[in-house]
Amino acid sequence: MFAFLLQKLSEPQVVAAVLAAFAAGATVITLALPLVEGNTLNRRMKAVADERERIRARERERMMKGQQKVTLRQEPKAYMKQIVEQFKLGDWLGTETAKEKLVKAGYRGQQAEITFLFFRLVAPIGFAIVSTIYLFLFDDFGQPWLIRIGMVIGLTFVGIKSPEIFLANGTKKRQLSIRRAWPDALDLLLICVEAGMSIEQAFRRVSQEVGSQSVALAEELTLTTAELSYLQERRQAYENLANRTGLDTVKGVTTALIQAERYGTPLGTALRVLAKESRDMRMSEAEKKAAALPPKLTVPMILFFLPVLFVVIMTPALIQVFAWE
Repeated sequence: MFAFLLQKLSEPQVVAAVLAAFAAGATVITLALPLVEGNTLNRRMKAVADERERIRARERERMMKGQQKVTLRQEPKAYMKQIVEQFKLGDWLGTETAKEKLVKAGYRGQQAEITFLFFRLVAPIGFAIVSTIYLFLFDDFGQPWLIRIGMVIGLTFVGIKSPEIFLANGTKKRQLSIRRAWPDALDLLLICVEAGMSIEQAFRRVSQEVGSQSVALAEELTLTTAELSYLQERRQAYENLANRTGLDTVKGVTTALIQAERYGTPLGTALRVLAKESRDMRMSEAEKKAAALPPKLTVPMILFFLPVLFVVIMTPALIQVFAWE
């Protein structure tokens, strides 16, 4: 039976059929997942509200019992925490910017850090084992053993980099969502400030309104509202917002807010200028993408459009020529 499975897995047709089945399954899951995932905005906003309650509990505990530390995060899974602590993965797998990358990707707390370190250890081992079993037992692709060892080493390196690639992709998607909704959020913030609201109320109101455009931005603004209410220095709350997003436009607004808090400068004028600059930057990015379309469309047009056009033009003439003969 095992020999029969080895023989079947060595056939290119079977490998192609398995890959096609995986691709079809992934397509079905991708199309069906948005229909069953529920209301993401309400779930994330509820999580941020729960975290605000935890911040309130921590501050009350600190005031009553001094500087006692109260955890705000979920405890990581026991087996992951045990492996990370036993092998001291934080010393030789944790990077200096790991926490910053996790926060920018939307993952906070000890649980996210331990999960990241755990997968940095498990992913290369898993890639190495799976590639070794497949290349040396199932199908060698007609390559000598030295080439196969090189392929295993290359796949192991991919496993080492896969957690970082996952975080980088998550950070890019999150920053893109925030960047697209940020000009509208600034306009709403300007309206709220000029209507006489405090900055905490303005952030809270904007987070409620902008959630339909960007869940990530609504979450960050809600968390900033909580920090403004309970941190000893309001400047720290603004700096945390800029660090969590990692965007220059957000950093410019937080700098203006810090200066307004420190020197008492009018906030409405600064927000109006920054909102206009953010909208102009978004428009310039759209113009750059539109200007880059003609070069990108040249090759597809040559490969796909022109042959079809020649067929449509030449077919009637060829039919008439052959019919005349």
